[in-house]
Order: sequence, then structure tokens, then C-alpha cells
Amino acid sequence: MTAKTVLNDTHRALGARMVDFGGWDMPINYGSQIEEHHAVRRDAGMFDVSHMTVIDLHGPRTREFLRHLLANSVDKLKVSGKALYSCMLNERGGVIDDLIVYFFDDAHYRLVVNAATRDKDLAWIEAQAKAFDVTVKERPEFAMIAVQGPNARGKVIALLHEGDRPRIEKLGKFAAAAAQGPHGMPLFVARTGYTGEDGFELFCDPADAVPLWHAVQEAGEPFGITPAGLGSRDTLRLEAGMPLYGNELDRETNPYEAGMGRLVKLEKGAFAGSAALARIREHGPRRRLVGLVMRETAIPRHGYPVLVDGLEAGTVTSGTASPTLGEKIAMAYLPAEAAAIGAEVQVVVRERPYRAEQVKLPFYKRPR
Repeated sequence: MTAKTVLNDTHRALGARMVDFGGWDMPINYGSQIEEHHAVRRDAGMFDVSHMTVIDLHGPRTREFLRHLLANSVDKLKVSGKALYSCMLNERGGVIDDLIVYFFDDAHYRLVVNAATRDKDLAWIEAQAKAFDVTVKERPEFAMIAVQGPNARGKVIALLHEGDRPRIEKLGKFAAAAAQGPHGMPLFVARTGYTGEDGFELFCDPADAVPLWHAVQEAGEPFGITPAGLGSRDTLRLEAGMPLYGNELDRETNPYEAGMGRLVKLEKGAFAGSAALARIREHGPRRRLVGLVMRETAIPRHGYPVLVDGLEAGTVTSGTASPTLGEKIAMAYLPAEAAAIGAEVQVVVRERPYRAEQVKLPFYKRPR
């Protein structure tokens, strides 16, 4: 049975085209997907991300447990509300999931993991937590709205209680804090996102989700904030070179292949997958994730073959026509010896090869 977020009726009332995404009935777009994409890049857009899974961890050994569970180092988290991007690995070094962890205190952390991997993630976390006597509690009572774009923070801050605005305005990247939203509703405001733009992800009680959605949509009149669906969220994250689980990441892919070596802190000591990663780092990964820009008119899509010297050598993991850049772009895995910025390859589109050039990721960086 397809699950629905608390905002499902709201999306339908706005005329959203709904699709099944990881077992959830979610909006792919409300009108023009390209206009929704541009709204995020140029002003502000809003997404329902309530399908994401929120998990709270409790217990005096929680920090120790997370040292074992995650590749990145939670010892960086010293201030309440600070967040960290990391991944969970199996013993072969493959990615079980990528996630964000929030620190409250040494005995209380919060994870936000992908919706499509919920069941496997919970099973893995609960199994690993037993040895550390850590309580794992899913928090389905949270709804989440992401507001992203160059004007997103300013428009959201204007909705908050006046006394909270200076504090949230000073909130650093990958940090979160409690605040009062419209009509006094309690919010957990996180300066995180998945579009390559600045902004916030707002956690709220499901009972407050619909009024919060309407308040955010109307913020910053006369133009307000544009509702955006998963279609534009995908083109935005692809331009920003951000991996999507199931495309760029899976249990057979390790962080070094995926260009996520910065998330691996072998020096912190043993953790799940660390022995395998140490071997991979020593010998180098067998393949690498590369960026591709098409040099002929064709749109690369997930699963299309990539040729090196006329022979099939890899596969496109994600591809699209980039609204921001006006180019056809893709990410793909290639053998490590063939991965080289500036090198030419071919992408097979409808049984015909088209020229493409390897480029450095990400394709897009927001102006500073």
C-alpha cells in the first residue's frame, strides 16, 4: 500500500502530478518542472520531504555507538544542534545509506535517513545498537518541509517569532535549533538541504504541517515561495553533484568510488566497513564517479551505456537536461584508469553513440 504524507491532500488541491516514490505517493511537479527548478535557483522553492525517516538515538553510549556505525567522525559534533553528513557501511565498505546526524547531547542524537531505505536502515541500526545498549526510536510524528533558494532563509526567518529571528539568522550551515513558527507552532529548524542552494529544512508536528505549508507558500509576498516537486529536486541535486541512493550509491558501492572519501575518517579507529575501506584506499578504487557534459545533442538517462575507446566501460547513474546550465549532463561510473577530466567518452542514446566530455563535479555551485 502506498504511503501518504500529511500534506497529500494539499498537494492534490494544488494540482500536483503524483507518483510512487519509494512507496510514497509524492508530487513530481505542480505545473512546469523547469519553472519550479528556476524558482529554487533564482528565489525560493519549497518541498514536502515528510517521507524521510527520522530516528532518535538515546543512551549513555550513543556517541560510542555512532563512532562504530558511521564512516565520518561524530567527535566533530560538540555544540547542541550541530549536524554532520555521513554514511553507514556494510563490512565490505558498501554504502547502506547516506544520512544526516544531529547532535543534542552525548546521550541523544537524531538521524534523518532516506525513505526508500527505511526498513533496511532501521534493521541495520537496531542490530548494531544492541551491543551499545542504545535505544532506537523512529519519529513518525515529524513532518518536514524544505525551503531552498537564495532568498529562502530570509523568507523563512520572517515567519518566525521575533525573538527567535536573530538566533536563526546566525545559524551556521549544518546546524539546527528550536524556534517558534507561525501561530506559535514549535519548529526544529535545520540549515540543510538537497539542492545545492542555501535554505532550511523545517521539522514540525503533523498537525501543524498544513498551516505551516500555507504560511511558507505565502511568505515574501507578492511572489511567495514556489511549491516544487520531486522532479525539480532531482535536477537540482544532479546539477549540484549530489548522489541519490539507488543511483550513485548502493551496498555494492564504496565512498571512495563515489567521490565521498571526505566522509571517511579511518584515523578515528575501527568502525563498520573500516577494514575494507583501508584496503580500498591503499590500492585505489577500481572505478570512479565522473561528471559528463554532452558535446552532441542527446539527453543521457539512468542506465545508458558509456563507451571508452568504442567499448562499453560504464553506465550513466543519473542524467538530465540542465535548466540552469543549458547543457545535457550526467553522472556515471567508469574504470579508474579511464576517469580523467577533459577526456572524451561516448554515451549510447537509443542505440547511437554521442560524444561527451568528462568534467569535474559538481556541475553547479551557487554564487558566494
